[in-house]
Order: sequence, then structure tokens, then C-alpha cells
Amino acid sequence: MSILKKLLWALLALIVLLAIVLVGLLSFGPLSIASIKAILNVAIGYSVEAPAASTVAERLKVPAGFSVGRYAEGLPKVRFIEVSRGGDLLAVLSRDGQLVLLKRDANGDARHDGQELILDGLKGPNDLEFYRDWLYIAETNAVGRLPFDQERGVATGPYQRIITELPDSGNHRSKSIRIYQGKLLLSIGSTCNVCIEQDKRRATIMSYDLDGKNGQIYAAGLRNSVGLDVAPWDNQVYATDNGRDLLGDDYPVCELNKIERGKSYGWPYINGFGDLDPDFGAGQEARQQSDVQPVFGFKAHNAPLGIRFIRRAHMPEGFERSALVALHGSWNRSKADGYKVVSLHWAEDGSISSWDFLSGFELNEDVIGRPVDIAEGQDGCVYISDDYAGSIYRVCYQQAQNTLVDLAAKKIEDKQFASLSTEELRVGIAEGEALYQQYPCASCHLFNGEGEAGGKTLDGLSSRYSMAQLANYFLSPNAPMPAYPLDIAKRRALAIYLLAE
Repeated sequence: MSILKKLLWALLALIVLLAIVLVGLLSFGPLSIASIKAILNVAIGYSVEAPAASTVAERLKVPAGFSVGRYAEGLPKVRFIEVSRGGDLLAVLSRDGQLVLLKRDANGDARHDGQELILDGLKGPNDLEFYRDWLYIAETNAVGRLPFDQERGVATGPYQRIITELPDSGNHRSKSIRIYQGKLLLSIGSTCNVCIEQDKRRATIMSYDLDGKNGQIYAAGLRNSVGLDVAPWDNQVYATDNGRDLLGDDYPVCELNKIERGKSYGWPYINGFGDLDPDFGAGQEARQQSDVQPVFGFKAHNAPLGIRFIRRAHMPEGFERSALVALHGSWNRSKADGYKVVSLHWAEDGSISSWDFLSGFELNEDVIGRPVDIAEGQDGCVYISDDYAGSIYRVCYQQAQNTLVDLAAKKIEDKQFASLSTEELRVGIAEGEALYQQYPCASCHLFNGEGEAGGKTLDGLSSRYSMAQLANYFLSPNAPMPAYPLDIAKRRALAIYLLAE
């Protein structure tokens, strides 16, 4: 980047920052540092360095039985992602206007095997979708498609823009897409926080033929529906929607809507579950009955983006009718909230509950990541993009992977590991962690602050055991611990994991 361009970006950042502070003071008081950085992230692509591996290992939390690893970094403003049938991961870099391919993990180290540039010169790409032999891409002002061989991971022809002259002024310029019942659904956000739109395409989901023709409004009253997906059990479209700002910390909710053709979902007249908007609700009381209410409410200002229904990822009991949603995180709150991935679970009666799935990106106003999208891999794992630190994370159930432990960190610089190579140590930690999760160790023990509250702590084992001693202990442990069927390699891996922490 040239010096002049850097200066222009710095000037723009300063102008945006001053505007943000002014708006914050006028609306609800001083903004937190986390809020200011979140706005800069959206407004000008502000980002942070990928956190140190040891920081990620300490901060990121997943449910019991799952593991998390960082699959890729160095991807500025990475937005939506897709995994091909061949296992390659495609990602759009919005700020750089690029489509990149991360080569499938052929060597089994839970990292991609290299990056390739597929397309350049795109305008603010946000979303992408495979359909047959095409890869569809949503830019801010257009939708195009690229003929693509998913098995070989190569484009087989030129990129073609099939929808052009889309509105991209004002706020919410990014576009999202999903193929549904032979049609291309396209989400177009509002120009504003709350207003009456002049262009009727704004704040809607549009429907087009797959060649980009015959565009028409499919559903309206949707302020900014960034994430679209189809539930496999009822074949219905669901969309996340970001609620309006500047009405306080906790109002209104962000939404999950079941999208039906011809329906209106309230904005800008109705907020959340049928509340009249204080600015535009007067005289719109009839909409409280006619407009469709959300099927689920996220906390205010959590900014739900990508949604992915679980189809092929390996999941435990309880995930049979579920979806993962990326909460990008708040800016319009006095205290940061969101910044995580949640799982939504549909009960037989249609009610929806929410569980934390990947959390820890925000801690005491310190933010190390902002989740954007989720994709399912051919390996049974899920992949999660983070446009704040330019990273992609991989979450797997009962599968060992790179645990993100910083092997150079002082806490595992122990002489007893001197005989191990860096790779042997990394693999040992990963396999040991998987064993610790596979067997119910946490139901009886405390380890790194987690597990059974009254259980015996496993911290500080390195002061009492060598690697060989601990591995041998697992052959005939003291009651009530059972002797699990671990061979010497597994006992050694579990010892490495417990001693390295």
C-alpha cells in the first residue's frame, strides 16, 4: 500500500472515529473502546493482528467433546466462506475485493495446505454459494457466477456478472445470497438505521432466476438480513436480521425470521415482537397483526450474521435439528456483548433454545475476534470466519487437531519435553486433549479452571510427575479412577497434554 493511500485511510479513520464519538455521546453516552473498534471494523475494515496461539488456547471455549483450532490466518476482512465437494475452502476478502481458495488439508495437520487467488477486482464481495458447477458471488453492486470444478478446485471459465446495478449507497451495502427452489434469493439491506426507503429493493429479500433475470421482491420489511439458509427438516428459509440502533443497550432484539414469499416483517414500523417503532410506528397499529414476527430473538445489538443449518457435520445428541449462528458483536451498547457463535435448537413444538458454541472472543471489553460465517467441511467439522483478526477457525467433535497451544510459550518450556520435536509435542497435546474429552475426566477433576467444582485439581502435575511416570500411572490409577483401555501411545499423549498445560 502506498504512503498516500495509507494517509488517506488514516484520515478517513479519524473522520469516522470523530463521527462515531459524536453519535455515541448524543444517543446514549460515551462509547467503550470495544464499541469504537467494532464500528471502525465495519466502516473502514479496521482489524487487529491474529491473537497469539496461547491467547486463543486460553480464551476460546467450545462444548464438551469438541475441539477448536485455527485453520488459517492472514485473511484481511474475510467474510463468508464455503467448502467445496473436494474439501477446498473458498473465502471472500471484502476489503481487498478478492476470492481466495485455501487448499484442502491433505497432510492431516488441521491447517490448510496453501492459498490461491481465484478472482480479483470484485467490489466488496460478501457472500458466495455453490450450485451445481457454478460458484455464485454477491458483490455490493452485483451478483456474478464463476464456472468451477469443485473436485479439482479450479475455475473452468470466466467470471460473469448476471445481476448488475444493485443499490449500494448508504449503510448496509453488503449483499447475501442463497439458492432456494431453483431461484436465487438476494438480501439487500437498508440505507439507514431507520427510515422510509425510496428504492423499494432496499430492506428486502429479492428473488431472481438463476441466470439473474426476472427480479422481484420476495419478502420486505427486513432491515439487514445478512444470513440466509434453508432448514433441512422443513425446507423453509430462515434469515438473521439486525435490529435498529440508538434505542438503548437492550432494545430492540435482533431477529431470526422464517421467510415466506409476499410477507412483510415490520421494519421500519415494527421492532421485535410487535412493538411500534418510536419514530415510525405512529398510525401503523394494523401492522402489529399483519406483519410477521420473528421466530427467535437474539440479544439487542448482537448483530447475527451467517447462519448454517447442520446437515453433515459430526455432532452429538441434541444437535439433530440445529443451526449455528455467528454473532458479530455489538457496537451500540455501553458494554460489549455478542462476539461468539451460538447453536440454535428446534424443539418438536417449534420453540428454539440457544447455547454457546464458540465463545471467548470478547472478555472484559477485550475483543480478539468477530465471527462472520459458518461452513460445514467434508471432514465433519465446521469452519468459522472472523473478519476482525482475519482468521478461520475449525471446530470438530471428538476429533483431535491443532489445539492452538503456543509451543514457544514459557509454560511448556520443560526439560522433560526436550526429547520431543515441536511436531511430536503438538501432536501429543492435540491427541491428549481429545482423550481427555473422550473420557469423562472433567466430571471428576478440575483442570485449568474447568470441570467438576469439587473435583481434585490436575493443575501442577508437572511438579509431581515426569512424562514417563504419569503415563505409567494411567495403567493402575488410584480409585475411584478406572483404568481406561489406553495403549502406551495414548497414555503418553494424555500425559503430555496434562503436563504441558
